[in-house]
Amino acid sequence: MARIQCDFFSETLGISTSMTVILPQQTSSQIGMSSVSGGNKHRTLYLLHGFSDDDTIWSRRTSVERYVAESGIAVVMPNAHTSFYTDMEYGGAYWTFLSEELPALARSFFPLSHAREDNYVAGLSMGGYGAFKWALRRPEMFAAAGSFSGALDIAGLVNNTEKASPIGRAFQLIFCDKDVKGSADDLLALVDQAKLTGAEVPRLYQSCGTEDFLYEGNVLFRDKCVERGLDLSYDEGPGGHTWTYWDDHIQLFLKWLQIEKRN
Repeated sequence: MARIQCDFFSETLGISTSMTVILPQQTSSQIGMSSVSGGNKHRTLYLLHGFSDDDTIWSRRTSVERYVAESGIAVVMPNAHTSFYTDMEYGGAYWTFLSEELPALARSFFPLSHAREDNYVAGLSMGGYGAFKWALRRPEMFAAAGSFSGALDIAGLVNNTEKASPIGRAFQLIFCDKDVKGSADDLLALVDQAKLTGAEVPRLYQSCGTEDFLYEGNVLFRDKCVERGLDLSYDEGPGGHTWTYWDDHIQLFLKWLQIEKRN
């Protein structure tokens, strides 16, 4: 596998930013690794970071490069700062950046497949929220999506977070006085609308530890998906908001995808 730190200018954000990219590499003599190339146009996982992190964090805290090696898929990890992957009221248009500019740029730089069946998105915490928002608002782009300890009840989180806290201050910049409930940034509302759009919703994988402070919001999202008949695989068990939990569950998610090897 090749790991590339890609620094570039975003027209949408008006700033220089970055993404970390893992690309498949056909190898036969690398010690401790078995890798395949995955074809001319690589299947791609867009992997999103949490609130306090950046585009490097998944490759620093987990062995995601090793986990994807045998399936021959690329991983694109963008930097979204503390935006909650949203077009901010006071700040950058991070939803537009994520959903429009990022995939177009990544595909112009690297040999990544455009096909829906070859694309997936996942993330942890803030990134789990971003992944499911992307999958529900742009279902034509992805075959599957995953959330690990996701901030899935965003309206509840906004209303119950202390405004003086780091996340509370970020919410003021992102949403200002906007009522998030029922909006296009509310995942529970997006699930309600999902069967009305006519587009096929991607398969969803959701996991959250029962000791996680976001657990109740995850249960709300799970129940809403069951109510609406979405294709959701749900996993819960002992665990908190920790990298030990996320390292385990990115592996479970990759197995759940059942990606066939391409030589």
